[in-house]
Amino acid sequence: MQNKGLIKFFAIIFAVACIYQLSFTFVANSYKEKAKSFANGNPLKEQSYLDSISNKEVYMGYTFNQVTEKQINKGLDLEGGINVILQISVKDILNGLANNSKNPVFVKALAETSKNQVGNQTYFDAFFETFEKEAAATKTQLASPDIFLTKTLNEVVKIGMTNDQVKPILKQEVIKSVESAFEVLRKRIDQFGVTQPNIQMLGDTGRILVELPGAKDVDRIKKLLQGTAQLEFWETYKIDEVYQYFGAINEELKKTEISTTDAAVAEVKKTGIDSLLTDKNDTLKTQVNPLFDKFQMQTQQGISVVGYAKVKDTAVINSYFKRNNIKALIPNSIANVKFAWGKSNDDKNKEAVLELYALKGNRSNEAPISGGVITNATDTYDSFGKPAVSMQMNGTGANAWEKMTGEVSKQGNAIAITLDNTVYSAPGVSKGPISGGSSEISGNFTVEETKDLANVLRAGKLPARADILQSDVVGPSLGMEAIDSGIMSFIIGFSLVLLWMIFYYGKTGFYANLALLVNILFIFGVLASFGAVLTLPGIAGIVLTIGMAVDANVIIFERAKEELDSGKTTEEAVNYAFTWKGAMSSIVDANITTFITALILFFLGTGPIKGFATTLLIGILTSLFTAIFITRMLLDWSLSKGEKLAFSTGITKNWFKNLNFDFLGKRKIAYVISGVLIIASLASIFTKKLNLGVDFVGGRTFQVRFDQPVVAPDVAKDLVATFGSAEAKVFGNDNQLKITTKYKVDEESEGVDKEVNVKLYESLKKYLPSNLTYEEFVVTSDTKTVGIMQSSKVSGTISKDITKNSIWAVVISLLVVFLYLMISFRKWQFGLGAVAAVAHDVIIVLGIFSFFYNVLPFNMEIDQAFIAAILTVIGYSLNDTVIVFDRVREYLNYNSTKDFDGLTNRALNTTLSRTINTSATTLVVLIAIFAFGGETIRGFVFAILVGILVGTYSSLFVATPIMRDSMSEKEKLKMAEFKKED
Repeated sequence: MQNKGLIKFFAIIFAVACIYQLSFTFVANSYKEKAKSFANGNPLKEQSYLDSISNKEVYMGYTFNQVTEKQINKGLDLEGGINVILQISVKDILNGLANNSKNPVFVKALAETSKNQVGNQTYFDAFFETFEKEAAATKTQLASPDIFLTKTLNEVVKIGMTNDQVKPILKQEVIKSVESAFEVLRKRIDQFGVTQPNIQMLGDTGRILVELPGAKDVDRIKKLLQGTAQLEFWETYKIDEVYQYFGAINEELKKTEISTTDAAVAEVKKTGIDSLLTDKNDTLKTQVNPLFDKFQMQTQQGISVVGYAKVKDTAVINSYFKRNNIKALIPNSIANVKFAWGKSNDDKNKEAVLELYALKGNRSNEAPISGGVITNATDTYDSFGKPAVSMQMNGTGANAWEKMTGEVSKQGNAIAITLDNTVYSAPGVSKGPISGGSSEISGNFTVEETKDLANVLRAGKLPARADILQSDVVGPSLGMEAIDSGIMSFIIGFSLVLLWMIFYYGKTGFYANLALLVNILFIFGVLASFGAVLTLPGIAGIVLTIGMAVDANVIIFERAKEELDSGKTTEEAVNYAFTWKGAMSSIVDANITTFITALILFFLGTGPIKGFATTLLIGILTSLFTAIFITRMLLDWSLSKGEKLAFSTGITKNWFKNLNFDFLGKRKIAYVISGVLIIASLASIFTKKLNLGVDFVGGRTFQVRFDQPVVAPDVAKDLVATFGSAEAKVFGNDNQLKITTKYKVDEESEGVDKEVNVKLYESLKKYLPSNLTYEEFVVTSDTKTVGIMQSSKVSGTISKDITKNSIWAVVISLLVVFLYLMISFRKWQFGLGAVAAVAHDVIIVLGIFSFFYNVLPFNMEIDQAFIAAILTVIGYSLNDTVIVFDRVREYLNYNSTKDFDGLTNRALNTTLSRTINTSATTLVVLIAIFAFGGETIRGFVFAILVGILVGTYSSLFVATPIMRDSMSEKEKLKMAEFKKED
């Protein structure tokens, strides 16, 4: 081997660099273990310990925070936390750019756009198509003064511009708004205190990926991410200014809401406007007082609170206020009134009572002061010792604040401080105008709420609504289980491969194992240096890489063994095995095809699947390096010492020798077997269907653990009664269920997720420990053993995208591999044989999943992980097929004969030992993962297991026969025309 010294130098430098990178992970973990030991199970005490050393030097001049930044990042399935894909509302952005235009064409176009979106079309493009359609009759232009010719855009949108001229301007403004939203979210997350958060924009889709490892309070995080933080300051009307209006509303509603009878009239006279909170005869009263049955007026004059209602009744009362006939009753004295409810003391209690405020609006319905004037905000405590938020305004805000507080001081009313249309406090001003721009929000706050609110106000408000399209939540205790099972499967699989290599190849197998250990070091070192995220599928990718990494060594050893049998010396055999004519062409072709599928998976996959692809890509590259260079250096070192290398043991010496199986002669039988399997698979796929997971159909899934075994059908009945449609399946042990529902999956308001969690808790309450609270059921912790262990949500919108990306991933990988093989082998028939074998494998795997998904006792859903498995099967099947094809090409290339079938059979027989060895080592690894890797990846591993078994069969009995039968007799003869110099 030329440049041996240089390669050795680089290998040593690379190994030292990897050890250095990994040392940060070991140091960080050691301090985290110290923190756990110090805290003795108290998470607050544990975090306090880590905070105390965060800026102290702990390793080679680095602080603890800097050390943790350099460690291997664990994904959410290992660390616990939340993964969210947010969609910034383009509709809100366009509406804001138009200053909430009331132009009927514009308003209708916004309303209809979502319905008109098709395929991969963005909301932005769909809006323009819809607007053109709606504006056709009136010839309304986007550059109209009442649409986009606004103060916001007056420098770029000019009078007379065509729609085509306005479109790129608006598109740029939308992009700026999404980037602004990204920055706002980044600032909020940075100040939240999560270790190693990850936030990134997903292309130009308007979607933002947020990963928060270790985060536990899911509801709090979602509120932090979605809250628009629309802070406003309003003057209020007093009760005596709006009292008559409510009486008029009640009288107007009597005309439409009830049938007036003599008995009802008598009841009205008898009860009048009695207290909502004390009257128990609600059934009779709802027949006579439509408004006052649900709403109690304030009786004390001069107060800014105008009335009270129960939480459960506020939606109906709001609907009354929106009716045109009710709006027509508003007197001129309060012409621009706007109503807002106060914050509840108990969000979960529907019987809780809220205060109603009447806010002084203006013609444009805008607040005199908004949160945009806030320059700083801090969480603090008010004069009563309750949590509050202190704010400082800029010059413009300070002047407006002084003017407003002066007016309120004179009139004796109050200033309502609202956040996202909810009144948090409404203080009066008794000592004249307040200068300086300082203000404070107090009210029904918790300490966490004031911290988050101050964080949001400092970061700024989102320019548009952020809808959660997909979310995955994993509890840290489940993460620990995943780590334990992942490590166990890794150790067992790795150990079995090491033992097999020594058993089959003896001393050379030991050298291959040393190269394999170096390979593992390189993989983890690269992961650490790149800041890659290690997930459970990523661990599966590493373990699978171990099995596939053996393949290169097996190909080299088998080729060296053949050369020894042909009479060459050991040194000559080794040298030839490492040449392009020896094993290198097979190794390179096989790994390139696998690399292609992994690369496609990396670009089209998200979350854990991208982690799987990352480790697979790294593993392929490091495996090539260690097999070609490290193994070669070890073999050369052994030869330099005069050691004898046999590439086998006494037991395995004669295995797979002198085989003469007629593979092509049995091709018709193979065609029948494969045909039957494909027909049966397709029949099952089209009749029984596939068990599509929420990734493809949308929905919510919850992995819920109970303290005792439960009966899934009984639980499902209770869930259906609550959600309308739901499924419950045993997941692993019989005290754990996977619950799926489509309830409100496409509703994207902040409170829906909490509503679903509450309903789930209420439905499962009788199966849970009696002392388990809602907070304990939902919020994750390191020691959690009962409740929601993992949850995910995929909206209908993103499920369509996942389906599209999955189909494209498979199609593109097959197309690219076909082209590569056609070019590499100079015959399109080789590409056809390989792709046909892969299609054969994929259909059969799908058929098995379709037929057995309700039979086998583990999860067999078709989800993103399954697509990763399918692409892995494609890569493996191609790898196996390419090795066979490469030997076929070699035999045909260097043996001038007309016996095409004889040479092809000989090539298949000589590669059989390699095929079986590689399949065996890979299967051993996969069986270890399947048995010990945990329930969450069992279906994923099963798909790869089946795929490798079928793929091994297809490379021998499908790919080569199809390649042979697709060639004409003339083409077969031409194959002998290749010269050795080719």
